[in-house]
Amino acid sequence: MTVSPIENLFNVLDDTALILQEELSCTYLEAIAESGENLFHGDILQDELTELTKKRLQKKYSDAGLDSMEKEQIRKALQLAILKGMKESSQPNHQMTPDAIGMFLSYLTGKFTKGSKELRLLDPAIGTGNLLTTVLNGLADKKVSSVGVDVDDLLVKLAYIGANLQKHPLELFNQDSLEPLFIDPVDLVISDLPVGYYPNDLRAADYELKSDKGHSYSHHLFIEQSVKHTKHGGYLFFLVPNHLFESEEAKKLHGYFKEHVYIQGLLQLPMSLFKNEHSAKSILILQKKKEDVKPPKEVLMANMPSLSNPKAMENMLAKMDQWFKENK
Repeated sequence: MTVSPIENLFNVLDDTALILQEELSCTYLEAIAESGENLFHGDILQDELTELTKKRLQKKYSDAGLDSMEKEQIRKALQLAILKGMKESSQPNHQMTPDAIGMFLSYLTGKFTKGSKELRLLDPAIGTGNLLTTVLNGLADKKVSSVGVDVDDLLVKLAYIGANLQKHPLELFNQDSLEPLFIDPVDLVISDLPVGYYPNDLRAADYELKSDKGHSYSHHLFIEQSVKHTKHGGYLFFLVPNHLFESEEAKKLHGYFKEHVYIQGLLQLPMSLFKNEHSAKSILILQKKKEDVKPPKEVLMANMPSLSNPKAMENMLAKMDQWFKENK
């Protein structure tokens, strides 16, 4: 039975990670990061391993077939390995954006940045980098450099491995994204926003969208931080909770948007992608205000059909194409 390149690379990553997990007494996710590093460098970097173990690993790596693989195939194989590791890890911040959403975001960013040859892109909550590299693989016709920020050092390492194996230029910062960011302004922001309360009230006090009482919403502060680091006229694509505009802080958010951005679109994603109604999300599309940039005649609003319904999806994409003709 022939094995697909994705399955083959996953098997190599999985087998080598299991060996490293046992030898280094680490978690499976940490072992994936170590194995990815070896694969990228074409060498075994862990000095503490025995010669016999190193030989076993080398033999497995020689079957990976990276050179003949496409970037998307490499991303998917790595994603499968990381998802396996996340099932074993109970940390709530170790969650991945569903692939269907990544693909759709990739389509949208391509439509909104049509005509741009070069882009600089930021994901302020990069996690494993899976969403970012999905979008980058969809923007293959452009020269894109990107920046990612995350407070979790293991996730940053996995993002670094993924970008290296797919040959994407990526600058990474391992820090709290809501602390000052020392980066140049970007053309494009994409992010699956961390939803919840931000515990650092002292830091939140520097934001317009801070809460007047109690902890502030981290997803509101992430939006403000992202807008601040976007060029005038640049676009921002966020995965936001469906109830974003219904909270007690919504009025302040509306005021902030009115002053700084134009809402380009709000697309509610199908419920089938989420565990329950509470975790359901929409894609919010913003454009940072600029002197010669006008708001769209009408905001792109839609309830997305199930992505597994090709006919309904085709109709939706045709309507969106029409919107782009009239508004872009």
